[in-house]
Amino acid sequence: MKEINKKQLEIELIDIKKRVLDAILVLKLDEKESELDVLEEESKSENFWSDQDNAQKIMQKINTLKEIINPWRKIEKEVSELLEIISDTDDSDMIQEIEKNHKKIEEELKTKEIDTYYSGKYDEKNAVLSIYAGAGGVDAQDWAEMLLSMFLKFAEKKNLKTKIISVSPGNEAGLKSVSVEIEGNRSYGVFKSESGVHRLVRISPFDADKARHTSFALVEVIPEVESSDVKINDKDLKIDTFKASGHGGQSVNTTDSAVRITHVPTNTVVSCQNERSQLQNKEQALKILKARLGAAKEAEKDKEIRLIKGENLSAEWGSQIRSYVMQPYTMVKDHRTNAETSNVEKVLAGDLDLFVEAFLKNSK
Repeated sequence: MKEINKKQLEIELIDIKKRVLDAILVLKLDEKESELDVLEEESKSENFWSDQDNAQKIMQKINTLKEIINPWRKIEKEVSELLEIISDTDDSDMIQEIEKNHKKIEEELKTKEIDTYYSGKYDEKNAVLSIYAGAGGVDAQDWAEMLLSMFLKFAEKKNLKTKIISVSPGNEAGLKSVSVEIEGNRSYGVFKSESGVHRLVRISPFDADKARHTSFALVEVIPEVESSDVKINDKDLKIDTFKASGHGGQSVNTTDSAVRITHVPTNTVVSCQNERSQLQNKEQALKILKARLGAAKEAEKDKEIRLIKGENLSAEWGSQIRSYVMQPYTMVKDHRTNAETSNVEKVLAGDLDLFVEAFLKNSK
């Protein structure tokens, strides 16, 4: 059996401890633990479940915080224990066992260090993802529906809950537009890499001549913000009702349950039609409107910063962030990070980790 260098092993464990502590600082675990203590204390109150919706939100937040905190504290405890043991022993069998545990912790740490990439202001928030068919006619509308399927499958793999809140079907096939609410740990952090123009190149199934077509779709991903973060004057809102056109509950297509809200000063338009009642659709639309206005405010700040730095600002619609080529060869390439794969079908089936992680690493 190969003899293990105790000193070298100790150095490697110290390095792991440092990486863990650095990650704990980046993730602000101390702050999260304080927040968790407050929420858990609140959940013990006598009237906690009198407001079901609020109680469920708090319980979801508690579970999310635990999912972030517990694995890191476990790794921190394990590596501290190994350092304590190795400093007090020269037993070769014990050092051999420490080496095995060291390798296990190292692998676990590699998979968890991706957590440190989710340190953005809104990364832990829920998200609203919208897709708009662009240039390419019916092919673009079909492409919008393909993207929706891809994102829903990706969300499922990430154990995130999705709900379609508004949909506008295409004339012949596919979708003109669709909006989806995504709920769960780091929904916005996971999906923010998808904002931008997605380009598809393929043999069109809608062309009798089987010609190659290029289609575009715009994807918008915004974080859900707290109601108190964005103030809206009721006088600035124009509210219209109409019959829903997509799938929904009973009577969804026979009553004016769908709601369209226009924020007049910014000409921001939001519609919602998935809920059964007009009131529910209005509440949902207002929530999304606040998210859009909040995102626009943050984007303006970011734009100002980039102008000060002298960075070039490109029109989002004018340049695609990712290309999906199915003919004459197969390739998916992200033009921001140069991450690419030839397995288009796998990507369209919801395997986006390669691109999401490359984006997060590139954004650090």
